Amino acid sequence: MPCGAEAMVLSSDEVEKLVQLDLFPAEKKTARSRSNGTANKLGDTDRQVHDWYRFVLSFPPHLVREYLTRFGLKKGDTLLDPFCGTGTTLVEAKLHGIASIGIEANAMAHFASTVKVDWHLDPDLLIKRATLTAKHAHQLIAAEGQSAARTLPPEAEALLLKDSISPLPLHKSLALLEHITRADPSSCQRHELLAFAKALVFSISNLHFGPEVGVQRDKKADAPVVESWLAEVDAISRDLRQVRYCETSAIVHRADARQLTTLLQPHSIDAVFTSPPYPNEKDYTRTTRLESVLLGFIRNKEELRALKKGLLRSNTRNVYKGDDDDTWIAEHAAIQTIAEEIENRRIALRKTSGFEKLYGKVTKLYFGGMARHLAELRPFLKPGAYLGYVVGDQASYLQVMIRTGQLLADIASSLGYRVVSIDLFRTRLATATRQQLREEVVVLQWPGCPKG
Repeated sequence: MPCGAEAMVLSSDEVEKLVQLDLFPAEKKTARSRSNGTANKLGDTDRQVHDWYRFVLSFPPHLVREYLTRFGLKKGDTLLDPFCGTGTTLVEAKLHGIASIGIEANAMAHFASTVKVDWHLDPDLLIKRATLTAKHAHQLIAAEGQSAARTLPPEAEALLLKDSISPLPLHKSLALLEHITRADPSSCQRHELLAFAKALVFSISNLHFGPEVGVQRDKKADAPVVESWLAEVDAISRDLRQVRYCETSAIVHRADARQLTTLLQPHSIDAVFTSPPYPNEKDYTRTTRLESVLLGFIRNKEELRALKKGLLRSNTRNVYKGDDDDTWIAEHAAIQTIAEEIENRRIALRKTSGFEKLYGKVTKLYFGGMARHLAELRPFLKPGAYLGYVVGDQASYLQVMIRTGQLLADIASSLGYRVVSIDLFRTRLATATRQQLREEVVVLQWPGCPKG
């Protein structure tokens, strides 16, 4: 669409009606009827590199591949993931020879993404160094015994979920970590540390993941710490033998997706595929808390607070005085109505905690933050660029339904984007209401000039 042409702008009611009537363009719509157990499952053929470390509920590589094809991306194009998490989009793009740029504010997730797109390491050297490190760690653990158990500094330990790791596995993990970090940081250390994070969470700790992170009822008094780490290093080395000669560019910025001005070049992005946080009461920093603390990304409450302030406001645990993203949607009637409904229900139910009083506010901050992100993104998109946002319906706030995809499409339309389709990705069971909620891919296109 040339500059000066009128972009298609839909109200929230119009967007909802089109979804219900299935009137989005047929050639752009993907029909699905997938449940939680199939659509989001990581297949055996998708584990290469992706499985080095990933969020439990990350969207799967096959979803990225589908939209790489639909968007017509090819070598020479650049794909952006502004909420890149642990790098699923970036890895899949690199496997297909497509340059990518990721943006992630969570330090642990950012670290994971940067390592997962670094394929230049010699796998034989990685194994050689890891084997030597394991030998020294075993010797140190045997020599120390349990007489002087290693522990975290009190400020750091206070950040962990209680009993997330038992004393003996923690002692062994800290001894192993000491030997990993003694290595030359320019060689294998980053991959060894990512393997440590993966083993820590899934083999060594007491953590479990439902939709939320929690602590297992039966705690591990001991765990094969060094052996679990070596197994993860070995998995990385095997994958490196297959992919190490790929030269496709992948850049990951640690930054806030609502502040893009200094990160990207004008008209440089061919497509976007991402999954931002959802508007719910999930504190995403808890998911990576254990490994973030042990690897030193968060050492005290002040650093945790600084991390949260750089994230999209999606839960009441990261709302702060001075937040003003809600001004971006002050005139959006549907979002204001939802916030008012949440507040009225809170009052009717006599919910009076400080967090409960923020439920309506965080809903407005979330959608305002997404509006701010989409507005900031416009100068960096090439005309005709396609965008895919994986989002889900929510009923976390006193069971008031939030149709995230429909509202996001409406916001994007008001900012000059064309709403192409809202595709059902999967359904998932809401823990509070036991309802099946929609998880969708909102597909947009940037016509080339902002509205107004």
